Amino acid sequence: MQELLIISGMSGSGKTIALRTLEDLDFYCVDNLPVEMFEHFVEHISQEHIDYSRVAIGIDIRSTETALKKFPAIIEKLKEKYGKIISIRLFFLSSDDKTLLKRYSETRRSHPLSNSEHNFSLSQAIRAERELLESLATMSDLLIDTSKTTAPQLRDKIWKQVSTNTESGLSVLLQSFAFKRGVPFDADFVFDARCLPNPFWEKSLREFCGKDKPIIEYLDSKEVVADYFNDIFNLIKKWLPKFDEHDRSYLTIAIGCTGGKHRSVYLVEKIYRELSLSRKNILIQHRELD
Repeated sequence: MQELLIISGMSGSGKTIALRTLEDLDFYCVDNLPVEMFEHFVEHISQEHIDYSRVAIGIDIRSTETALKKFPAIIEKLKEKYGKIISIRLFFLSSDDKTLLKRYSETRRSHPLSNSEHNFSLSQAIRAERELLESLATMSDLLIDTSKTTAPQLRDKIWKQVSTNTESGLSVLLQSFAFKRGVPFDADFVFDARCLPNPFWEKSLREFCGKDKPIIEYLDSKEVVADYFNDIFNLIKKWLPKFDEHDRSYLTIAIGCTGGKHRSVYLVEKIYRELSLSRKNILIQHRELD
């Protein structure tokens, strides 16, 4: 089956990095394809004599407003028409307004909507773009928040999502994070581990992380930690089959603590080990360590 990835999202959120990553993975990439040409393009690559097994298309705000509003319906139409021969998926990249403003300030590039035609300030342009692309974000197969993500982390996330696609079934991302740096925007489940004993306050443990033996032994010895782990794990194990039944492609489970270094990392690692015994396509990411 052919694979078609649509890369869309907010300007400045990392779409170019995503497309370059896919290009390195042997995707045939087309950036900024006008939405008006998308349907004809898909029809073209669906022909038997066209040998494009993996294709990625960048769609952004530079298409006309009318076309963008029609785009979700076009995607659904093409999925129905070519679903047996082409796997069509939409990855949507986003960042919060503060991050986008900072990135534009650092690069000194202009926003596509902050031109003489619209007469928007940068803040207004970002808000207008977010509103215009909201329907695409809602229907996306994978929503990636790059607000706290470096370029290497984004490349790694794209690579993991695409590389696991050779195996059928739901891909589950287990992610640790620090609440002080914000909750991951793309998380489907969020668990708060700040109620557990904090190894940070043990001077001998402070410099270790949740993957290190001293932290593991410390948290393993706490009954409340075992209870918390069991409750989370049993909840996840019980409800993952329901997500399988609804043909979800991706599910992100995020566990946070204060610094994202000890408790959340420990729990994510432990859930990963247990879950991997019975499921494939389990991914792991430690946001504050990677």
